[in-house]
Amino acid sequence: MDSKAIVFFGRSGCGKGTQAQLLTDYLEKKGRDVLYVETGNAFRELIKEENLTSKNIQNILKDGHLIPVFLPIWIWTGFMIKNFSGEEDIVLDGVCRRLEEAVALDSAFDFYEIEKLNIILMNVSKEWSYTRMMERKRADDTPEKIQNRLSWYERDVLPSIEYFKNKSKYNFIEINGEQTVEEVHNDIIKALNF
Repeated sequence: MDSKAIVFFGRSGCGKGTQAQLLTDYLEKKGRDVLYVETGNAFRELIKEENLTSKNIQNILKDGHLIPVFLPIWIWTGFMIKNFSGEEDIVLDGVCRRLEEAVALDSAFDFYEIEKLNIILMNVSKEWSYTRMMERKRADDTPEKIQNRLSWYERDVLPSIEYFKNKSKYNFIEINGEQTVEEVHNDIIKALNF
């Protein structure tokens, strides 16, 4: 079986996690083995520990800032090293929030010789994203922290997206994220030709 990699991008609150999970479920129902990598959950687990790393991460997240580049790379590379046999599809959400992470992920795909590479950009406006984050009422979704996240998307995440968009080996897919969950999911399935 040829492994596929699908990397989700989009502003905070655009529904990346929901769509990544729906796609994972869809692929599994089709009989494919899937590794779902979501760095946010890994960080939430990490901060429960009692050590300096966890304390520093808590302080960074409390202010709505970005985690230092080495940590997300450490999380997803460690996960792939332990779990990827070369047979599974890989669905990634919450990775490559900076250009250095994009370069690292690109090198991992080369290392594992994954040729079917897909980038899904879920397009939503800043206003749409802000409204969705306010509606979900998470503890870390205060107006100030949401503005921080929306700012670092423009400053840090967009260069990662451009990095992948400019590489011909990637199937770059733009999806209108301002639709119902079902409509977005159907557009993703269609675009990936499953």
